[in-house]
Amino acid sequence: MFRLSINPKSHKGHINPELQGHFAEHLGRGIYEGLYVKEDAGIENVNGMRKDVIEALKELQVPVLRWPGGCFADEYHWKDGIGPKEGRKKMINTHWGGVVEDNSFGTHEFMELCDQISCKNYVNGNLGSGTVQEMSEWVEYMTFDGVSPMADLRKKNGHEKPWKVDYFGVGNENWGCGGNMLPDMYANLYRRYQTYVRDYKQDEHVNKVCCGANAEDFTWTEEVMKTCFKAPVHLHGFMDGLSLHYYTVPGTWEHKGSATDFDEKEYYKTLKKTLFMETLIKGHAAIMDRYDKDHKVGMVIDEWGTWYDVEPGTNPGFLYQQNTIRDALVAGINLNLFNKHCDRVKMANIAQMINVLQSVILTDGQKMIKTPTYHVFNMYKYHQNAELLDSFIETQEIGLEDEYKVPNLTESVSLGTDGKIHVTITNLSCSESYEIEAAVADTEVKEISGQVVGGEMHLHNTFEEPENVVAKAFDAVENLGNGKLKFTIPASSVIHLALSI
Repeated sequence: MFRLSINPKSHKGHINPELQGHFAEHLGRGIYEGLYVKEDAGIENVNGMRKDVIEALKELQVPVLRWPGGCFADEYHWKDGIGPKEGRKKMINTHWGGVVEDNSFGTHEFMELCDQISCKNYVNGNLGSGTVQEMSEWVEYMTFDGVSPMADLRKKNGHEKPWKVDYFGVGNENWGCGGNMLPDMYANLYRRYQTYVRDYKQDEHVNKVCCGANAEDFTWTEEVMKTCFKAPVHLHGFMDGLSLHYYTVPGTWEHKGSATDFDEKEYYKTLKKTLFMETLIKGHAAIMDRYDKDHKVGMVIDEWGTWYDVEPGTNPGFLYQQNTIRDALVAGINLNLFNKHCDRVKMANIAQMINVLQSVILTDGQKMIKTPTYHVFNMYKYHQNAELLDSFIETQEIGLEDEYKVPNLTESVSLGTDGKIHVTITNLSCSESYEIEAAVADTEVKEISGQVVGGEMHLHNTFEEPENVVAKAFDAVENLGNGKLKFTIPASSVIHLALSI
């Protein structure tokens, strides 16, 4: 028996909806064929956006979408992606597969996509190979409502009114593909570039995201915070967010491992590496706290997820991989961690949305399937805009070898906007179910509903069998009265309970 304690009177922080954000890069079939198709492609679409995909994403209540990269962002020149499509420049996507990028999906199309999904936008600017003027003009093009060269150009291209830009990234992975810079070089460039990411309307602030560290590069965080953090003189300082990138790679970068062909050792190794996310959050947060005691700068984990070897027979540069119950657990673990650290983590973006890495959706021509990760996100959406509640769950270490021992359970609990208590729990064991007794302090639970995503660890959806993994009703919860509940969580599963109080 493992005990879960919940104190509904102790609120630990606000869970931003953006913690369940997504990322779509010009990479493989992530945008083209995944989100965006030619209007005469024989696939039902609205202005090029796939209707089946849009409807599935709307169900997830996607809060924010990051674009156009990724590594692609620091070689993207936004003016190539505006105006009549037949006149847009073609380029080689040097990072991802060496294919031709025809720029038919650009700024207008991205804003249209966000409008159809009803989500916030997160635009990533080009610091690596772009100029200050180029970045400044892009912000002006998107957000200025008046007479200016860029506003006039936007109107000429068919969009009279400006858009609201919610988040703007000043470069991406500038320690690597974004320029191979040292932290002091990037930090000083960031100070310069961000100056020209202007707020053209006083009541519409563009939240500026500074390029943060790769995994455990704590030196980068130290140097960038030292140079770039500035306490606000008026309302906003130099940055609103500092990014962090961390991927769960079970093997080495040369041989990452298969998405579907793995043994128990690789299974637990993957979950162990996923749990390293908490070490990273705490380590980088401690550095940020020394400069930013009031948490004015949010940690933005805008690339996370599993990264395996590509599916056999696919383009290595397209990063197309399958998605199993193991990935569902990776998603649940990470989302629970983000909730638990919502005082510092303000946004997170899974990499990536469709057909790339740990996707929530896969497409093949007219076919579309929802992955196990999709179904986990769909359960966790009830945490969006909720208040994190104080909770604790008893655990024990499991796994095959000491090196890859993991806790058997992880959890997070919130008070939702619907007035219900939402409990999400992952069972990391691939073989054992566990009985849990939950106690909600000083509270009477009136009604309980639940869902579960789980099964044998290799289970995944295919285009031939699209519903091998779906969210199923989880109704085997015994209400013992006085706020006490008892239930058994199945092996390798993620559950969501909604408690009416």
